[in-house]
Amino acid sequence: MKAIMVMFDSLNRHFLPPYGCEWIHAPNFERLYERTVTFDQSYVGSMPCMPARRELHTGRYNFLHRSWGPLEPFDDSMPEILRKNGVYTHLVSDHYHYWEDGGATYHNRYNTWEISRGQEGDFWKGRVADPDLPEPIGPHSPRHWRQDWINRTHMPDETCQPQAQTFAMGLEFIQENHQGDNWFLHIETFDPHEPFFTQQKYKDLYPHEYSGPHFDWPPYRPVEEDPELVEHVRAEYAALVSMCDEYLGKVLDIMDELDMWDDTMVIVNTDHGFLLGEHDWWAKCVQPFYGEIAHSPLFIWDPRSRICAQHRSALVQTIDLAPTLLEFFAVERPPDMQGLPLRETIASDAAVREAALFGLHGGQVNCTDGRYVYMRAPASKDNAPLYEYTLMPTHMREPFDVDELQDTVMVEPFSFTKGCPVMKIAGRGAASPHLFETALYDLERDPAQQHPLDDPEVEQMMIEHMVRLMQENDAPAEQFERLGLPVA
Repeated sequence: MKAIMVMFDSLNRHFLPPYGCEWIHAPNFERLYERTVTFDQSYVGSMPCMPARRELHTGRYNFLHRSWGPLEPFDDSMPEILRKNGVYTHLVSDHYHYWEDGGATYHNRYNTWEISRGQEGDFWKGRVADPDLPEPIGPHSPRHWRQDWINRTHMPDETCQPQAQTFAMGLEFIQENHQGDNWFLHIETFDPHEPFFTQQKYKDLYPHEYSGPHFDWPPYRPVEEDPELVEHVRAEYAALVSMCDEYLGKVLDIMDELDMWDDTMVIVNTDHGFLLGEHDWWAKCVQPFYGEIAHSPLFIWDPRSRICAQHRSALVQTIDLAPTLLEFFAVERPPDMQGLPLRETIASDAAVREAALFGLHGGQVNCTDGRYVYMRAPASKDNAPLYEYTLMPTHMREPFDVDELQDTVMVEPFSFTKGCPVMKIAGRGAASPHLFETALYDLERDPAQQHPLDDPEVEQMMIEHMVRLMQENDAPAEQFERLGLPVA
């Protein structure tokens, strides 16, 4: 048996034809629908990039204990478990956060791995003199803005772009190993994450009148631009989605060419979505996690059931992908994994959970049962108490600084740390959770989440789901206090 995961970053389900989008050119996502099961109630868990990948490895929520960071020494890693049980695992990626301090323990869990450099502000090509830089719209890191434009000068055509190179490496692995058995290939591209840098042939699919400034990298803040700029950047994102579709098609083509559908599982997923002016917001992480961010696309082909061209309504999450792959290869699931295998959900839409949590460390904690979404805000404006629990004190691009570590204490193990005490460090929290109120939405009547619901009975039901799931996650006691929730 073999498995291929194609993972995109920041893929908004509302831009995909299988989820009802009629204006995006994505024929290979339409082909994908015909060959897989499409999940209508797939949700993220921990946000954003590396917290989501920690869930992909460990099959459990991590945002209540930890912000962005590496795999911990006590974490279960699905690729490593497969490797130790005789399944060859290979990662190809251009997701440059894997090579930073805050992600550097992930790629070595695979047997082998390959990378392609140059996405976003990846510190790749060196240049002392400044390149020609357009004026950014909105706040951006000057260092990353400059580096991105240096990187672009080294990509004169599509074959030089990281996504193209990543898929080429993935196709090479498939071509060389398709006759073998017991392997898992993880193809992961940073696209369509911002900046929306792509080729003119994809932009030409979305003709529109625009004579404004360069704008393919929306800032993380409320929308301040006029409608013309909003529509332009949506077209830029759409062009990059069409590029993603082009390379997804190459995987489908080689599956057909080599007759691999009989013994190869296929998973196509993302870490989270992205806001492109919806709710008057850009991007992610600094606003409530509306459906455009949290309600994610997911497609799975299981050669055992051979179910395709069907939708599934069961509530599933990122934490289910590790157990699904372990079960597919007949490898036992570790007891600390909270996710569940989706074999029966794929086959018959069997339910795996009543409700699901999702969120960002120090932000609103969110809960959905598929019908309702409940967004619980911090109880006080100081967003306290809040702590990080870790044995790997690194942020995205650097270690915790010495001032942060001055009051660190070692505390008793959590249920999932395998007997290891952990460091307790005061947390920074999310950017601005205190700006938002607790909100409840009825997705059946208000799928766009425009009208908060005032229903104490439903809110109490969602609070009970939230408290139960937080307890099952062995959430720190102060998280209940921070949110104004009962511990029991």
